[in-house]
Amino acid sequence: MTTLYSAADVEAALAYPRLVEALREAFRAEGEPMPVRQSYDVGTPEAPGHLLSMPAWRRGEAIGTKLVTIFPANAALGLGSVSSLYVLFDGQTGAAQAILAGDELTNRRTGATSALASTYLSRPDSRTLLVVGNGHVAFHAAEAHCAVRPITQVLVYGRSAEKAAAFGQKLAARLGPEREVRPMTDLAAATEQADIIACGTTSKAPLILGAHVRPGTHVDLVGAFTPQMRESDDALVAKSAVYGDTRGGVLAEAGDLLQPITSGAWSADLFRGDLHDLCAGKVAGRRSAEEITLFKSVGAAIEDLTAAMLVVKRA
Repeated sequence: MTTLYSAADVEAALAYPRLVEALREAFRAEGEPMPVRQSYDVGTPEAPGHLLSMPAWRRGEAIGTKLVTIFPANAALGLGSVSSLYVLFDGQTGAAQAILAGDELTNRRTGATSALASTYLSRPDSRTLLVVGNGHVAFHAAEAHCAVRPITQVLVYGRSAEKAAAFGQKLAARLGPEREVRPMTDLAAATEQADIIACGTTSKAPLILGAHVRPGTHVDLVGAFTPQMRESDDALVAKSAVYGDTRGGVLAEAGDLLQPITSGAWSADLFRGDLHDLCAGKVAGRRSAEEITLFKSVGAAIEDLTAAMLVVKRA
């Protein structure tokens, strides 16, 4: 029988400390390479959109796939830009085992992946977090970073000051009184104050500029997911130690890296390593307190599979 898991079920099962450690073990394991996700343009000029397919498996244990649609123009309609479902199959029989609310699964595993990278790449004493973007991905990234670092101040920036203020109120209610949440209208000034920057947008123009990022900062780029999108400029990539969730994924899809390669500002041989390398101890993370580190995430199917298996196991 196939069991349905709601967004509330997924949230209850995936507390960030638990999910971060499960992802650490998944990336540490020497499993077979998973396919790079497939992206299809399925929108119209008036409503651009993408369909993503993300399969993954652990032989003999579980098989899973996520179907995702991304329609950025939905914001104007008061709708979320991302919609998804996750289907989990039994690894021995192939029988459908569970259908999970894909949006909550995606948001939480994305935040947890950023937090996992942060345990290797941000300074352990990081206290000021800047969140750029006012959507679900940015919200979960903020919560996840606060779960692994002693954050006391969260700066919030968005294109709409009104939406950023509302986002900040919602985030403050979730994080509690021990953390100050402060909306910002000057992104450059906010960037200069941050120890960690989490950027979760669908921007096609740089938002985080190298000229404004101070030494010792960790930059977490989780929003832009196509070669045409970017959240950082060439200068930031050129001055940073660059890591990603999966080497194949970021070097095939991430505009934040592909565009600097095209311009000649950066080259792929400077890529330090991915989460498999970091978690297995094959490469070093942050090497000094003054180093600027950059983590680019485009999403990996193993993250979804790990999270889905946790949900079903908890039930």
